[in-house]
Amino acid sequence: MITFSTLSDIPEGFRPSAVTIGKFDGVHAGHRAVITRLRAAAAQENLRSVVVTFDRHPLALLSPEKCPDALVGADQKLDLLAGTGVDATLLLTFDRELSLQSPEDFVTSILVDALSARLVLVGHDFRFGHRGAGDVRLLVELGEKYGFSVEVIADVTPKDGRRVSSTWIRELLSQGSVSDAAVLLGHAPSVRGMVVHGAKRGRELGYPTANLSPESHGLIPADGVYAGWLKVGDTRFPAAISVGNNPTFDGVAQKQVEAYVLDEEIDLYDQIVEVEFVERIRGMVAFTGIEPLIVQMGDDVERVRQLLS
Repeated sequence: MITFSTLSDIPEGFRPSAVTIGKFDGVHAGHRAVITRLRAAAAQENLRSVVVTFDRHPLALLSPEKCPDALVGADQKLDLLAGTGVDATLLLTFDRELSLQSPEDFVTSILVDALSARLVLVGHDFRFGHRGAGDVRLLVELGEKYGFSVEVIADVTPKDGRRVSSTWIRELLSQGSVSDAAVLLGHAPSVRGMVVHGAKRGRELGYPTANLSPESHGLIPADGVYAGWLKVGDTRFPAAISVGNNPTFDGVAQKQVEAYVLDEEIDLYDQIVEVEFVERIRGMVAFTGIEPLIVQMGDDVERVRQLLS
């Protein structure tokens, strides 16, 4: 997949394209349905398949207090989009200048001049331009004016008529329902970050953990213990993952993510890793002492081993 960060990155004479536009937070099953259709249409018409998305949720700039937590960081999003087989992604910086563009200027600068769009695929609730003034009806009108067609993609509704959405996935993660979230995402929810030095309590208890930096990307699920995977580059290891503030000990920061890699001694300090959540084993509890905690940790590891085997 080719990645463009600015319109000037797109070369002159870029082949006419089929384009979809959106936040693509999580690159979930609904997004994947759009991209599947995008790729099929592009192949049929000999067009480049292109995703146009943004480095942040627009509300992060326009109304930070209303901005939802992102399911993935920008780098995670790009990796997930690359995995869909799309030809190119244009990852725009959502800044004040972009937010002030009129709907027509948005269309002419990005879709017409930069990408030579011949087909644009969007959802029925798609909005664009300053203050979201543009809607699907206006996009169709502009398409007729500038030479591209518009196709509206239906929602993916796997259960009780509710459409797959980033909001629904956030709800599931807030409950610790990572396996249900994975069904809607089409991939395991994950957190990516650098491994940093912690208090080393896990090592003292016989279960050394990789502690992720608080600046990690990806939405952290509810406190608890999870079965999952720790990925370093192209290699992944089974892991028991603790999320929370370790209530047995005092003075631990909230929402730590710590992963104990099963049966491996690996020096991961200062490396970027991805922690994937597969199944929640239990909630976070405070133990009366070290011994019952060690017993529980041993049981957690065995349950993880069984779940991932």
